Amino acid sequence: MKRLLSWRSLAAAALAAGLWMASITASAAGKPAAPMAYPPNWWVGMRDARLQLMAQGAGIGAAEATLDDTSRAKIVKLTRGDSPNYLFIDLRIAADATPGDLVFRFARSGVEHVIRYPLLARAPGSADRRGFDTRDVILNLMPDRFANGDPRNDRVAGYVEAADRSKPGGRHGGDLRGMTQHLDHIAGMGYTMVWPTPLIENAQFNDSYHGYAATDLYRIDPRFGSNVEYREFVAAARSKGIGVIQDVVPNHIGDGHPWLKDPPTADWITLGGRFEPTRHGRTAVADPYAAQTDRDNFTQGWFVAAMPDLNQQQPLLATYLTQNTIWWIEYAGLSGLRVDTFGYSDNAFLAEWTQRIRSEYPKFSMVGEEWSANASVVARWQNGWIDGKPGMPNMMDFPLSETLRTALSEPENDYAGGLRRLYEAMVNDRLYTAPTALVAFEGNHDMPRLYSVLGDNLHSYRIALAYLATIPRIPQLYYGTEVLMTSPTTRDDAASRRDFPGGWPGDRINAFTGAGLTPLQTEAQTWLRTLLNWRKTATAVHRGRFLHYLPHDGVYVYFRDDGAQRLMIVLSRNDAAAELQLERFAEGLKGATAARDALTGASVEIGATLAVPAHAALILELCTPSRAC
Repeated sequence: MKRLLSWRSLAAAALAAGLWMASITASAAGKPAAPMAYPPNWWVGMRDARLQLMAQGAGIGAAEATLDDTSRAKIVKLTRGDSPNYLFIDLRIAADATPGDLVFRFARSGVEHVIRYPLLARAPGSADRRGFDTRDVILNLMPDRFANGDPRNDRVAGYVEAADRSKPGGRHGGDLRGMTQHLDHIAGMGYTMVWPTPLIENAQFNDSYHGYAATDLYRIDPRFGSNVEYREFVAAARSKGIGVIQDVVPNHIGDGHPWLKDPPTADWITLGGRFEPTRHGRTAVADPYAAQTDRDNFTQGWFVAAMPDLNQQQPLLATYLTQNTIWWIEYAGLSGLRVDTFGYSDNAFLAEWTQRIRSEYPKFSMVGEEWSANASVVARWQNGWIDGKPGMPNMMDFPLSETLRTALSEPENDYAGGLRRLYEAMVNDRLYTAPTALVAFEGNHDMPRLYSVLGDNLHSYRIALAYLATIPRIPQLYYGTEVLMTSPTTRDDAASRRDFPGGWPGDRINAFTGAGLTPLQTEAQTWLRTLLNWRKTATAVHRGRFLHYLPHDGVYVYFRDDGAQRLMIVLSRNDAAAELQLERFAEGLKGATAARDALTGASVEIGATLAVPAHAALILELCTPSRAC
């Protein structure tokens, strides 16, 4: 794919957008352009004193590099790649280094270039930033399909794809300003974390809207906005009690990336740059009986020809990817990472990458994507797998997500299907180091819409979301779920990624204001808003013991109890109201005789029986001596 922007114009655009690039000057007028340095800046006071710069520029690989002042940092090693246009500089930052510029001189063939490289002060408390946990609810949204706040960036010179809402698989114009303008809506719905799909540059000829084919790992795509606007979005979200989770993709890039034409080393891309599709053998890397060729295919095979697979066994690339991730955390002020195609990367790299990020940010959260219904596969990544190194702190709970969708879309069966599936799925928690760190979700940008999968059944929809909100997990919902957005029930990316109603001027329906919504959509949105805002203060859900009972006659009952708050959750798939005999639930009730409906505030009597409405999703706060109803 033809590269659409020159490095000189990219540098100018990045500086205009507010990206901290190493400032560059030539020693005399008319000399060749100086190299660019990546990462574009770093910080003093990082726990790891190592920093490796990638200097990129015509013929820079033959240059000698020196530092004017070695009080802040020292050059440890220079490494030259296979391409003449890259030079890698290993530095050690002094423990007592103060903020300021490192002045590098690059000398080659009588020409000298100077780079002033910024070392910045870290934000107060940066190392101790909190990630996400069971107190949070995550919203997954696609920026291009959420809201268009700045039509001026719908078309950007040098980029092939412009916004055109008539194209289901094209760009539609959603951007950072649109997300920022609607943070009040996100906060008002009860979300405390937002996970946008990738925002970094995707200068691809098509399918650039989704963000998973990067062409510049240090730049926000200008059709979304700028690096500065991204920082402003994160800060604005934080001011409203919302953390931002960045979607990162260490596994692959887009084929429009300059590395395809000029890789720093011959082994930068897997399989020598030759396309060979992965067969998605997710179990192969852990299977003691798997052939090595199948393991290699999983981690080295490409998703598609337009997404070249990165070779994280190449140590220079591994360091580049690790530092890139840390740079975004520090630069933007992130609260977490969602790691796309997590298990497809080299295993040893994943262990080191995870460990280094966690050493810089011990309380930080990262959730890995391993799309497998096999709980043992997901558990392996969380539990640690190489040389005793800790694993991924959080993982997406695909096994439970798939179980939830199956359970509530099939007929109820006390012995095999329906709610029984949800009950039996929880035994998998024995496999996980930290089951409450798993992210349980109803859907995402790669899946058919929940409401459609459940047959457009509002009752099943409520049961699904009440379940996610009250089990010992971190819940994540997909944008549009609150207004019952639909799609085919088999995978159709364009259909499940439709524009959020009201995000564009002139939209007839506006889910931000409620204008044009059907009564059913309004009911669903109001109910979910009530549920998620109640959950913010539900300490029993955040940290309480989970106790559940085998479903019987279409009713599933479980309790959450942290001592200060005790909850009884009753999920019923029955078409008729019934009286639930309570003697069986004595261990969870602990003698309670009264309760309050958590979502309506209505008083509920707890006697020998409990009146359970048809299709119930009851969340009852039990009265206790320390917590009156």
